[in-house]
Amino acid sequence: MHFTKMQGLGNDYLYVYGEVPDNIRDICVKLSDRHFGAGSDGMIYITPSSAADFRMRIFNADGIEAKMCGNGIRCVGKYVYEKGYTDKKILMIDTLSGIRKLDLHIREGKVKTVTVDMGITAADDDLKLTVRNEEVLCTPVSVGNPHVVLFTDNAEQAPVTSIGPDIEHHKNFPDGVNVEFVQILSENSLRMRVWERGSGVTMACGTGACAAAAAAVSKGYCHPDEPVSVLLDGGKLEIVIASDGRAYMTGPAVTVYEAEAEI
Repeated sequence: MHFTKMQGLGNDYLYVYGEVPDNIRDICVKLSDRHFGAGSDGMIYITPSSAADFRMRIFNADGIEAKMCGNGIRCVGKYVYEKGYTDKKILMIDTLSGIRKLDLHIREGKVKTVTVDMGITAADDDLKLTVRNEEVLCTPVSVGNPHVVLFTDNAEQAPVTSIGPDIEHHKNFPDGVNVEFVQILSENSLRMRVWERGSGVTMACGTGACAAAAAAVSKGYCHPDEPVSVLLDGGKLEIVIASDGRAYMTGPAVTVYEAEAEI
């Protein structure tokens, strides 16, 4: 099987143009392993779509299908443009979270950054969870996939690996949830670390950055219709949360290598 490894701020996936095989879970788990496989946060399959320009299907490192990936969809735009599947600079991509619009920013024939219309975000009222016999206050946010945002005074010391998995599998979230630990750095500037559903700690999460910005705007920490800089382990994303709740994300997309795998 031929694949292309790509990453957006260190959130890396293996990209394949073609239909998803029946044994995708086994393949994904095998190839995502960072010691015995190629190493990735999962796999993304790309096909033509009757509803949009292309369709993307996302599988986390555990082989479970995900609805949306903000960093992954930017790389989809780079993939199809640079491999000649399209010459469009504005693309519509069909996902399980709906159709998303990409605006490709091209320099010297290469896609360097991509702006994604991530759809409407919805920050709910704060929720108190009991985790390890302690109460944890979080803000649930929908970005087409489920998130909870925990605000902290120090993101570097946040208990990402300890309570992150507990919250992911909390009884309040029967299908699991992505968990963001967010520190307010300054006006319209956030530091975020993430525990991703099905993948664990990752270098970046595009939908998570949108969730963090949406939660911060809902609480008045950041302003609507203004760029919010979100610093992740892998770098920065720029997020704009419009007054109607729609999120726009701009960030890089990078090709790492091409490879063949025995499956």
